[in-house]
Amino acid sequence: MTEPPEPSASAAQPGPGARTRGGAPGTLTPDDLPAGTGSARRPRAPRSGPRNSVTGRATAAGAVVSGLLIIAVVLGSRLLRDFDSALLPYAVASVFLAFGVAYRYTVWISAPGARRLFDKGWGSFFSLGNFRRAPTALPKMIATYLGFQKFLGARSHARWGAHQLIFWGCVLASLITFPLTWGWFTFTSPSGSGPGYEMRIWGIRLIGFDSLNLLGWLMFHGLDIAAVLVIPGAGYFLWRRMKDRGATTGQRFAYDLVPLIALIVISVTGLLLTFSSLFLHGGGYEFLAILHMVSVVFTLIYIPFGKFFHIVQRPAAVGMQLFKYTGREDRETFLCRRCHQPIDTGPYVENLRDTMRDLRLGFDEWVEYCPRCKRVLRGGAYLSHVKKGYK
Repeated sequence: MTEPPEPSASAAQPGPGARTRGGAPGTLTPDDLPAGTGSARRPRAPRSGPRNSVTGRATAAGAVVSGLLIIAVVLGSRLLRDFDSALLPYAVASVFLAFGVAYRYTVWISAPGARRLFDKGWGSFFSLGNFRRAPTALPKMIATYLGFQKFLGARSHARWGAHQLIFWGCVLASLITFPLTWGWFTFTSPSGSGPGYEMRIWGIRLIGFDSLNLLGWLMFHGLDIAAVLVIPGAGYFLWRRMKDRGATTGQRFAYDLVPLIALIVISVTGLLLTFSSLFLHGGGYEFLAILHMVSVVFTLIYIPFGKFFHIVQRPAAVGMQLFKYTGREDRETFLCRRCHQPIDTGPYVENLRDTMRDLRLGFDEWVEYCPRCKRVLRGGAYLSHVKKGYK
C-alpha cells in the first residue's frame, strides 16, 4: 500500500485529530498551535482613514515647506540681489524637492508602523531626560550611525567604503550647491577678475582668499572633489548590481540602478565642465552645462520618490537606536518566554507589540520569543498538526 504524496505548504490540510472552527473540517483554530505560539487567524488588513485625507495633508505639508523655502531664498539672497538667474533651474528643482520630501514624509508617517517609529524616534531624539541620563549618546550615534554608518561595516567592508565615498561626496556637494543656488553664498572680487575673492553669506563678508593658493583652489574645486568621491562609490555599487547574484535578485531598474547612474552622470559631467574650461578653452561647455543641469534637476525631483528617500528617513532611525540604548541603560531587557535568552530592551519589545496591534496582525504574542524559538515553535506546530496525517 503506497503512502499518499506529501502535500505542499499551501495545500496542506490538518490531520484527523485537528480541531476545527464551527465544525467545518479542514480549518485550523488557534487551539491547534502549541501554547504561547500565537494565533493562526488570518491577518486582517489594517484599517486606515480615507486616502483623500492623507493626500490632502501631504499636499498641504508640501505646499507649506516649499513656500517656506521660497521665502528663505528671497530673504537669504537679499531680495534676490545675490540670486544668479543662471542657476534658476536648480533653484526651481530644489523647491520641487522640498515639496516632494514633505509630501512623501507625510504619507510615510501616516502608516501605523511608521507613525510609531516617528513618534518614538523623534521623541527620544529630543528628550531632555535621555540627554541628562546619557549626554554623549546622541552625538555618538549621530557620528557612528549617520556619519560613519558602522552598521554597514558589519556586512561588508567594501560596501561600507563605497557608501562612505558616496555619502561624504554628496554631503560636500550639497553644502556647496544649495547655498550657491539659493543666493546665500556669493564669491565677489574687488578687482572684478581676481585673484583676490571674498566669500559672503547673506551679504556678510565671511572670509577673503586668493584663488591661486591652496584655499582658493579648494574653494573653486569643491564640487570636483565631491565628484571624485562619488564616482568610485557609485561605480562599485553599479558593478555589484550587475555581477553579484544576491544583489541582482529582485532588483528594479528604476529603483536600484537609476540612482547610481544619475550620480555618475552628474559627477562625470561636472568634471568635464572643469576639463573644458581648463584644457579646451570652453569647447563644448554649453552642451555639457545643459547635460549637467538636466541630470541634476532630474535627480533632485527623483529623490523623494525613489531609493534616495532613505536619506530623509534615516534620522528617525537614529532616534529609535537611542530609544533602545536608553532601555539597555535602564537594564530593561526582555527575555524570551521559551529559552529565556535576551531579545531586546523591554520598551522596544512593547513598542513592537503595539505596532503589530495597530496593524491588526493578530499574532503580536510572537514578539515575546527570540527568532530561533519562533522557528522551532512554527516547525513543531506544522509537524504536529499539518503533517500529522501523513506520517
